[in-house]
Amino acid sequence: MRHLLDHLVAHRVGVFVVLLLAASLEAYGDSSFQTALYRSSGINRAVAFLGGAAALVAYGLVVNTPRWDFGKLIGVYVVFFFLIAQVIARIRFGQTPAWPVLLGGGLIVAGGVIISFCGS
Repeated sequence: MRHLLDHLVAHRVGVFVVLLLAASLEAYGDSSFQTALYRSSGINRAVAFLGGAAALVAYGLVVNTPRWDFGKLIGVYVVFFFLIAQVIARIRFGQTPAWPVLLGGGLIVAGGVIISFCGS
């Protein structure tokens, strides 16, 4: 797994793919815990907790296995996480973001662009 991830992050597109995968795993894991805590019971609650834990472990491996400077990539990661979390909130929980979330999200995206393309 390390060799594959190191190979992917050696290229700019691969970095984006790995960050997108990591953000997806984290957002899905978090949403699974929310499902377990507030939207399920019994065996469904246990399955949601286990699924969330598995997704968060996979997230940790995907983020920490490659040899990269994650601090330099955090801007893109935060953008991906925000966008994916909004999609999951809409699809899984039927939540539509209010205008303050959209405005703040716009600032998050702008910050990610600045960090990623204007930084050293």
